[in-house]
Amino acid sequence: MQTIKVALAQIAPVWFNREATLDKVISYMEQAALENCDLVAFGEALVPGYPFWLERTGAAKFNDDLQKTVQAEYSKQAVQIERGDLDRVCQTAKAHQISIYLGIIERPADRSGHSLYCSLVYINQEGSIQSVHRKLMPTYEERLSWSPGDGHGLVTHKLGDFTLGGLNCWENWMPLARATLYAQGEDLHIASWPGNLANTFDLTPVIAKEGRSYVMSVSGLMRPTDVSKAIPQLEHLSESSDAFFANGGSCIANPDGSWLIEPQTEKEGLFIAELDHQFVLKERQNFDPAGHYSRPDVTCLSVDRTRQSTVIFKD
Repeated sequence: MQTIKVALAQIAPVWFNREATLDKVISYMEQAALENCDLVAFGEALVPGYPFWLERTGAAKFNDDLQKTVQAEYSKQAVQIERGDLDRVCQTAKAHQISIYLGIIERPADRSGHSLYCSLVYINQEGSIQSVHRKLMPTYEERLSWSPGDGHGLVTHKLGDFTLGGLNCWENWMPLARATLYAQGEDLHIASWPGNLANTFDLTPVIAKEGRSYVMSVSGLMRPTDVSKAIPQLEHLSESSDAFFANGGSCIANPDGSWLIEPQTEKEGLFIAELDHQFVLKERQNFDPAGHYSRPDVTCLSVDRTRQSTVIFKD
């Protein structure tokens, strides 16, 4: 598989509704499979949605009943992998022989089962969860809802001739996080975003040129009309004068930094392209950041990929 076919699924969540959003994810996976795609990627925190309320409702107010009520509902709608919440997605991946990168809000049992993490999940074509990368550092107001993750998911995966890796949102700005994936042979980078052209337009070609890799920036979409009426405390957000809370911006850059798919905004859709690994090999001829152009005798990165826990049991 020197060439693979990939899809960017730029969609809005069914906000605060895990199962309905997963239904939508599965529908787009099936559409991508009908187009003979090998891989489909979705935006950050898509299931059950990005916490857009934080900057619009004074979320920093301590011990505020509104914030606690909304966070409690958000927690109930979050994904618990151990419970089997992604089983249907895994079954769909296996049935259609398609890989998936999916942004979720994870409520993991190994961290009490109550705190939330922004996680990027990779499921292979056999329907097996291969990695769950918890965002290393939530950005700004996100820290009012999400917990800091760890390095356990900083891994890569093979798909045909390609080596895939992925990061959440502003992690893509972190040189050492990127270098961790470069060192493992990454040549197709998946950058997952909640959505906005301002995030993807500048950085996507920069990562492509730095890594001499294809870069898929995949974004979500969110309009005031997507605000869930199941959360009465947030219904007023639907009256916002903003046309979009997140306007998309999904795109793909070639290994030389040129656009393969220019940023797509203000619309839901499936955006498809074919990637040729030969392009990577040609661009690596004069620059390979973790290979012939590196100097590990001078600079070397240490990475802890332990899954963090507050307790170690010895039975």
